Amino acid sequence: MNLEIVTREPTYRAYSTPILFVHGMWHAAWCWNEHFLPYFAENGYVACALSLRGHGSSDGRQMLRWTSVARYLDDVEQVIRQLGTKPVLVGHSMGGLIVQKYLDSHVVPAAVLLASVSPSGLMPSTLRFFRRHPVILLKANLTLSTYPVVSTANLCRELLFSKDIPAERLAAYSARMQEESYCAYINMLLPRLRSKKRPETPLLVLGAANDAAVSVREVAKTAETYGTNPEMFSNMAHDMMLEDGWQQVADRVLMWIQSRGIK
Repeated sequence: MNLEIVTREPTYRAYSTPILFVHGMWHAAWCWNEHFLPYFAENGYVACALSLRGHGSSDGRQMLRWTSVARYLDDVEQVIRQLGTKPVLVGHSMGGLIVQKYLDSHVVPAAVLLASVSPSGLMPSTLRFFRRHPVILLKANLTLSTYPVVSTANLCRELLFSKDIPAERLAAYSARMQEESYCAYINMLLPRLRSKKRPETPLLVLGAANDAAVSVREVAKTAETYGTNPEMFSNMAHDMMLEDGWQQVADRVLMWIQSRGIK
C-alpha cells in the first residue's frame, strides 16, 4: 500500500527513537503537520505522521467506504516496519483506538492517546450527536457516508473545535475534512474485543474538557482500562493538536516521553 508519510527531521537529532502520529476520522497527516511535527522536530525528534489508506494522498480512496479498522491497523504496522525502529506512538481519536489495537500484540517504547475513542466504543458519542442532529445522522446512515457529520464549518466547530476558534482557521480546517470509512465507523460503535492482558507499553491518556466527540467520562474510562490516570486540558475541544492550546499538549507529551528515559 502506497501511504503518504509526512516527516520532519530535526536540525540536531537528540533522540534515536522517532515519534509516529496517527490521525482520527476525517483527518489526514496534515493535521499533525500544522504544529506538532515541526515542534517535535525542533525538540530533537524525527516526527512522522501517516495518512491512513483512503486519506490525504494515500492509496485506497476508491475503497474507503468499506475499509475496516483492521486495515488501518495494517497501515500503522507497515509504516513502523518502514521506520525500522519502534517509535513512540501518538494517536488522536480513531487513531487512538488504532494505537490501542496495535498494543494488543506489540510493544513500543511509549504511547500517547489524545481524545481517543474509548474501548467502550462510539455509541455514546453517536447518541449525543443524534440528540442534536437526528436528520444529519439519519442521512449519514442512509447514504453509508460519514461526511455529513462534518460537512459544514458549523458542524466541524461543534464537534471538533472550541466555540471561539477564529473564522478563518475554522474555514481552512473544515475545508480539509474528508470522507471517512463507514465500515470503520460501524467497527467502532460497540465495545472492542481486546486482550485481557494490559499492554506492556507505558501509556499517557490525555483528554479535552470541552470535547463534544469524546467525553471526560470516556477519557477516564480509557485510562481506567489501562490502569493509569487521565489528564484533562481545560478550555480545549476535540482537535487537541489544532486548538489554541496545542503547545501545552505537546509540551506535556514531550515531558512525559523524556521522563520515561527514552533515547
